[in-house]
Amino acid sequence: MKGIILAGGKGTRLYPMTKGVSKQLLPIYDKPLIYYPLSILMLAGIQEVLIISTPEDTPQYERLLGNGNRIGMKFTYNVQETPRGVADAFIVGEGFIGDDSVCLILGDNVFFGQNMTQMLRKAMENKTGATIFGYPVKDARSYGVVEFDKARNVVSIEEKPKEPKSNYAVPGLYFYDNRVVEIAKNVKPSIRGEIEITAVNNTYLAMGELKVTLLGRGMAWLDTGTPSNMLKAAEFVEAVQDRQGFYVSCIEEIAWRRGFITTEQLIELGSKLKMTDYGQYLLTIAREEK
Repeated sequence: MKGIILAGGKGTRLYPMTKGVSKQLLPIYDKPLIYYPLSILMLAGIQEVLIISTPEDTPQYERLLGNGNRIGMKFTYNVQETPRGVADAFIVGEGFIGDDSVCLILGDNVFFGQNMTQMLRKAMENKTGATIFGYPVKDARSYGVVEFDKARNVVSIEEKPKEPKSNYAVPGLYFYDNRVVEIAKNVKPSIRGEIEITAVNNTYLAMGELKVTLLGRGMAWLDTGTPSNMLKAAEFVEAVQDRQGFYVSCIEEIAWRRGFITTEQLIELGSKLKMTDYGQYLLTIAREEK
C-alpha cells in the first residue's frame, strides 16, 4: 500500500498566518503540522508517500522532508495546480499509485490514541473496497457525516449537511483499493466545483464495499482549521509530551521502532539536533535501547 498526503489549499481561514507559508508547515507545538499525518502513514507501515501541494509550496516540503532516505522512507512530490477537491489527489497521484492500494490522509489532520497502530493495521487488512472512519463531534455540520440505521449499518454519507443525521463526522483518513483512481475520474464536480471525497465514499457504499470504523473514547482527532484549534492542538501535544515523557508524532522515533532505520542511524539524527529538546529525546530513547 502507498500513502498520499494532501497538503494543498490556501489556508484562508488562517490568514494572515498562511499568506506566506503553507498551513501544513506551521508548527503544532514543537514540530511542523505535516509531521502528524506523516506519522500516521508510518505507523501503518507505509514507506512510499506522495506529498501533493501547490506550485509555490511544494519546494518548501521538499526542503523540509527531502527524499525520505534519512528515515527509511521514499517521498515523491506532485503539484496540484488549483484546489479541485480532496478526491483530485487520486487523479494527480495516478502515476504514483500505479497498481497499488492507497491510504489518503489530509495534511492538517492530527490523530492520537493508544490503539492507533492496531486500528491502522486492521484497516489495511481490508484488501477490497474502502475503509473510512467515524468520529463523534458536537457539531457535524462542517464535515462529511455518516448516517446509520438501527443496526449500525451505514445508510449514507452526506457532505456538510445543514441538519446532520448523526454526530459522526468523517475524519480525513481514508483507505481504498486501486479502483479509487477510476472512481475519482468519474466523479462529477459538486456545486462548489470540487471532486468531493464524499462522492467517492458513496460510490463504494453503493457497491456494498464501504466499511466505517468508529473512533470512540481514547482516540483524539484534532481539527487545525482555525487559529484557536491550532492552539488547542499544540496545547494537547505539549500536555501529553510533558506528562508522559514520550513525543507525539516523532517521525524519527517511529521510523526506528518500525525498523525503517537502525539505532545507529537514530543516534546520528539525534546528534544533528542535539542542541534541541527534540534531538536530546532521540538520543535518550536510542541509549535506553542499548
